[in-house]
Amino acid sequence: MSAPTTDDLHAITEQVWLSYLDPEGVNPFLPSPDAPPSPHVIAAVSVTGAWEGHVVMTFSERAAELSSAALLGMGDDEVTPDDIADAVGELVNVIGGNVKSLLPDGSLLSLPHVVTGESAGNTRWPAAVEVCRLQGSWQEEKIAISVWTSKSAGEGA
Repeated sequence: MSAPTTDDLHAITEQVWLSYLDPEGVNPFLPSPDAPPSPHVIAAVSVTGAWEGHVVMTFSERAAELSSAALLGMGDDEVTPDDIADAVGELVNVIGGNVKSLLPDGSLLSLPHVVTGESAGNTRWPAAVEVCRLQGSWQEEKIAISVWTSKSAGEGA
């Protein structure tokens, strides 16, 4: 397989949301054409080895707070910046692990990297191209999940 598809991302995201953020199925992740405006939190994991690229999640500030609170079993007013970094890092790690399971054997997943604040909007992957994206909302807040492949890996595929 060369790269996951948007359908793959949708199936993975539904499973992760039901398992970690919305076990009652009350507030599902709802796909939509809208991306987070000027993302405030970005979480990413890199894939190396047999396939090279990144799995990236972007959140509005409020989406990061709500998802962190749900994952950690806290009130959203109790969540600290460290909690947000830990929780969104764990979310991208779980989604990245599921994406990696679709890739060729020998693909390895990095530790999560989280960027918050104004610098999140400036985060780029210049040596990669986006291969699929799932955008949507959760509790009326915007979240996007994307998969990027290395330009050099994509040229050989």
